[in-house]
Amino acid sequence: MTRASDSLAASLAGFADRRSAAHLDRHRKILNHAGPGLVSQEGKLLVNFASNDYLGLAADKALISAACKGAVEYGVGSGASALISGYSPAHHHLEQELARFLERDRVLLCVSGYHANLAVPTSLAGRDDIIVQDRLCHASLIDGARLSGAELRRYPHCDPEGLAQQLDRGSRGKSLVVTDGVFSMDGDCAPLGALAGLCGVRGAWLVVDDAHGIGVNGPGGRGSVLQHGLGQDEVPVLVGTLGKAFGCSGAFIAGSSELIEHILNEGRSYLFTTALSPVLAEAGRAALACVRADDWRREVLAERIAQ
Repeated sequence: MTRASDSLAASLAGFADRRSAAHLDRHRKILNHAGPGLVSQEGKLLVNFASNDYLGLAADKALISAACKGAVEYGVGSGASALISGYSPAHHHLEQELARFLERDRVLLCVSGYHANLAVPTSLAGRDDIIVQDRLCHASLIDGARLSGAELRRYPHCDPEGLAQQLDRGSRGKSLVVTDGVFSMDGDCAPLGALAGLCGVRGAWLVVDDAHGIGVNGPGGRGSVLQHGLGQDEVPVLVGTLGKAFGCSGAFIAGSSELIEHILNEGRSYLFTTALSPVLAEAGRAALACVRADDWRREVLAERIAQ
């Protein structure tokens, strides 16, 4: 009789062989931070072109100081999910400050962008609904749509006409249109004005994941949505992260009070996970202060892009 462990080993070996044949093996590198834009590997100093620490905040002294102070005041872990006993003043203050920064009614902190992008579609859409996504949306947005049970449709990258065609096919229920604000692999930006116009005419809800835009684009780094002159009415659901330009970890969903209250109650990936560390919440508050005050960081980033 074949043992389960032998069967598993054979199956995993088959996966490994197929990955290797397709040159898709992934390996982690042990890297040490060596200064802004620099890492060291086995004693060799390297320029880091693969980082998403766009504003150089990940090792900023103000964030380190805030994290240390937060650890002394709150401890390292939150100790529970946010709805049990893991919601601290640090979380509350950061949510309020982000809401004011983004010109939204409320913000809901999440452990990661992946958690946020699971919570949004699974709490807003179901079997009778459709979710229409840009073909190059982030993997977390694709997974969230699949888990929602809604019909997933795709439109050609950054193509409002393609989106219109998918919406015109109709739906028995609600329609959600989902796009990245800035696409992580190519760095191009979604035509948010055109997408918002289509959603307005056809009664669809526009969801923008601006993980790579908030902190970098728009007035004062407020992101791609405000860069296009759009607000909460045109883009009712905005997702952002603390793990890119903010140099921390964690993410958030921003929108109306009603939206946040709904996801807080219905978003399973928010409900059933330990809350973001208060240490990261305090570091996030310090990062937000830097993003708001330090226009020079975006100026230096623009210079590096031009270079």
